[in-house]
Amino acid sequence: MTANEDQEMELEALRSIYEGDEGFKEISPVSFQFRIGDLEDTKAFILDITWPETYPETAPQISLDAFFNNRISAETKQLILLKLEEQVEANLGTAMMYTLFEWAKENQEALMENHKPLVTAVTLTSSSEVTTTSSTAKKKEKKEQLTKAQKRRIINRTDNKGELPRGWNWVDVIKHLSKTGGKDDD
Repeated sequence: MTANEDQEMELEALRSIYEGDEGFKEISPVSFQFRIGDLEDTKAFILDITWPETYPETAPQISLDAFFNNRISAETKQLILLKLEEQVEANLGTAMMYTLFEWAKENQEALMENHKPLVTAVTLTSSSEVTTTSSTAKKKEKKEQLTKAQKRRIINRTDNKGELPRGWNWVDVIKHLSKTGGKDDD
């Protein structure tokens, strides 16, 4: 079999195995991302793997440069890459993507044992409130947002002072009068 046939077969296998898996993402037919761990997990990381033309005879290119991995220290990234390269060398010449993904999943704790989440940024939200972004920061409550159509309706109902004009609820007034009766109903 040629390298391209091997790649096509492995690609088909990966698509069927990881169909519906949110952790697997096919960037192109020769480039993939795989998330090890849950999104909320501080020890989760994303592997970027790209096949060279002669894969699986030559090693795939493995990277941890995804933005998701910014909270992982350089030393931890080096350890992960070193351990994955050992697995690549052991499996050179065979389809190894599934093996690499599953090995990384099984050894996530060992790979990330020295990991301490890095604080990524400090953002000023107002003059009196400072929020630090970290893995332990709680999500802020969202204010209810109005759609453009809702805002337009509110503006169309109000006058230039922002007040509702007299009789804006005339339908409610007429309903009330029809139930209670008017002056002439003696």
